[in-house]
Amino acid sequence: MNDDHLFRLILFAGFVIFMPIGIYHRLKARTGEKLDRRQEGMFILIALRLVGLAGTAGLIAYLINPTYMAWAAVPLPVWLRWTGVGFALIAGLLLVWMFRTLGGNLTDTVVTRKQHTLVTTGPYRWVRHPLYSSAALAIVGNSLVAANWFFFVAGCLAFLLLVIRTRKEEQNLVARFGDDYRNYMQRTGRFVPRL
Repeated sequence: MNDDHLFRLILFAGFVIFMPIGIYHRLKARTGEKLDRRQEGMFILIALRLVGLAGTAGLIAYLINPTYMAWAAVPLPVWLRWTGVGFALIAGLLLVWMFRTLGGNLTDTVVTRKQHTLVTTGPYRWVRHPLYSSAALAIVGNSLVAANWFFFVAGCLAFLLLVIRTRKEEQNLVARFGDDYRNYMQRTGRFVPRL
């Protein structure tokens, strides 16, 4: 078995393990409540989903047959690809921890639910947006494991859109939780813990 085949199997295993966990928690958090996704702004709403779709389609194409994505391959040393495995594993574990901590508050947009609560435990004790932190780690990790610049570029674009969207998300959280959220912002980092 060559290195490329091994790393493809590792990515496949990560996909098979962590994708169903994410789907499960998203389905579990559904309430039937209509959320106004337009609050993100139409550009962010459309661009984020298109970039995410392109990145996911590229990853699936790579998992089916790496030659489909060979046009974006980058020669990387094996040690750097193993570093990517470590980043991706940390991202997956952080994601699971975040899902378990957030529970029914999980949404795919900037809008809070009617029964939304302020979560400040688990990974939220240190950062306000651990989902985005885990996404950043996964982007770097998966790009290194696959040795593919397209995954990195698509992931960085998606992350940039999430960063922009965060401003509206935090405005909504301040409107909902007032001084409790303002105080929470003072003691935690947005994506990385405060020193």
